[in-house]
Amino acid sequence: MTAELRTPDAPPRGVASSELEAGLDSNRADAIAAGLLDRTAAGIAAEVGRRIRCGTLPPGERLPTVRDLARELKVSPATVNQAWRALASAGAIVSRGRAGTFVATTVPAPHPAGRYQRLHSQSDSAFRIDLSRGTPDPALLPDLTSALRVLGGDDAIDDLSATYLGEAMLPELEATVRTTWPLRAERFTVLDGALDAVDRLLAAHVRLGDAVAVENPCFPPFLDLLSRMGARPIPIGMDDHGPLPGELADALARYSPTALLLQPRAQNPTGASLSARRVRELTDVLADHPLLIIEDDHSDGIAHSPLRSLGGRLPGRTVHIRSYSKSHGADLRLAIAGGPAAYLDPVVERRMLGPGWSSRLLQRVLLQMLTDDTARTTVATARTTYRTRADTLRRALARHGLHIARGDGINLWLPVSDENAAMIALAASGIKAAPGGPFEVTEHPRTDHLRLTTAALRDGDIAEVAAHLASAATASPTYRRVRRA
Repeated sequence: MTAELRTPDAPPRGVASSELEAGLDSNRADAIAAGLLDRTAAGIAAEVGRRIRCGTLPPGERLPTVRDLARELKVSPATVNQAWRALASAGAIVSRGRAGTFVATTVPAPHPAGRYQRLHSQSDSAFRIDLSRGTPDPALLPDLTSALRVLGGDDAIDDLSATYLGEAMLPELEATVRTTWPLRAERFTVLDGALDAVDRLLAAHVRLGDAVAVENPCFPPFLDLLSRMGARPIPIGMDDHGPLPGELADALARYSPTALLLQPRAQNPTGASLSARRVRELTDVLADHPLLIIEDDHSDGIAHSPLRSLGGRLPGRTVHIRSYSKSHGADLRLAIAGGPAAYLDPVVERRMLGPGWSSRLLQRVLLQMLTDDTARTTVATARTTYRTRADTLRRALARHGLHIARGDGINLWLPVSDENAAMIALAASGIKAAPGGPFEVTEHPRTDHLRLTTAALRDGDIAEVAAHLASAATASPTYRRVRRA
């Protein structure tokens, strides 16, 4: 039999509201714990979900804090938090920040398509030019087979493939990246791409209802990850030099975010890169706020902007992630994270209970390409080629009256009058672009945009593409008039 949750109509005289709330949380925890036999995360989520469906926990009911319920159940707060995250992802409960966590007031609906899924909804062969992908030009990647041939005669490969107990990261690879790392890192580890690294860091250090400061616009999968774990993205506006210090200061004062997630250069989608001055301004703002800083440097090797990291001034709170998908090939599935042991050790330890480590064979391939002169020349050529293609498109757009700031990387953030109208106009010309909406943290941005990937543009197509983009940028939605009978 399930215990009922009782809330007194008014606090007794002389009892402070904070003391009363603490007592109510204890009562709520006791009520949920009653009759709960399976005290794993799955068991807690299943039982609380059942009580919500049958009405024992009615809509709008405040739930006990994670700490109070963990104490009552005699489990770790991480176990309860995992259950709460699962319920939040299913739409059964909602977090209201400091006000607490509540049973949702509406019936949970099927989880909507994520932003990343909307961004890549379908690939239609009818498009003759695809500017939507956000991927590098395959012709400009280093020769993977050449690296494999070199490693074919390396006896160390057999040793790597035979052990479960070796270092998760090749010592030679760590020594190579240390020479160019932008901060003093206590710990390095290799993960399966930048998104895997961000996902694992957030899972280890962000809890249900936590606020996380993000750039606006932002890489859509970051927002999907935060949504799935029940965290709240707090948008920080940007200019050509990165996040705005004033908006960050306001977010720190109002929301006390647990983490800051940013891209230090070639930001996707805007192409913005941190300036030295902006690094000083941001780190000054962050000096008295001990939050985790996660930097995703996804364009190392193909970015022209120098790498500037907040970790240069705040090394004890910054985890820097460097991935190689755009420079050396997406199928390597490798990213390196370096920073404080306090942030990375929980990630490494938890990962040992799952995949364990990223393939040391692939790490050896990456190491070969990072140190091979031919591969390094190929990456340098790609960097120059991408810059030339982007600059050529910007100049062509300027001749049509569209002036776009010079960013970095392989993407361009194009302002348009109406996103849908622009997408339709381009589709009619056989050109596919990425909608700007999934990148926007706020629901109603001041200006609509398209994200264009310039990586695979060919010289012969740029003039025509620029003309179509200029026309699409001013396209307006059309509405069919309906005659009344």
